[in-house]
Amino acid sequence: MTPVAAPEDQRESVAALMQLLKHVTSDLPEEAAYKLVSPTREVIELPQSVLLLLERIIEVLARGDALTIVPIAKELTTQQAASILNVSRQYVVRLLDDGRIPYRRTGTHRRVRMDDLLAYKRQRDRDRMASLDDLSRLSQEFGGYEEIPGDD
Repeated sequence: MTPVAAPEDQRESVAALMQLLKHVTSDLPEEAAYKLVSPTREVIELPQSVLLLLERIIEVLARGDALTIVPIAKELTTQQAASILNVSRQYVVRLLDDGRIPYRRTGTHRRVRMDDLLAYKRQRDRDRMASLDDLSRLSQEFGGYEEIPGDD
């Protein structure tokens, strides 16, 4: 699960590819055939699902972001889950033991399904945003922050 990013010297090419794909996919009918040509001139037709995934990958790389592709049904170790959530492994174990994320045991090891982890992450992010909205609302209700002299 090593993240991949486009090196700085390739970003222009990735951006050009993204523009080409957007142009091609918006102008051609859905049943159009997309083909990949190898350096040895072998040609293979790309299924629509592969093209859609390729578009999303190129979009992320063109922004300069890194990405990792992981099958949704993949089971993760607690360390991998912790890396995705950007928390400690011990914290993930506590979340699992508290029943906040489903898991299964393989011997003494815990395994977390990627889709369960992503569902938890989405809910956590929604809860955080709601809390920030509440804090912002409360701050405004109580007059907010005073202006700092000289801060323009």
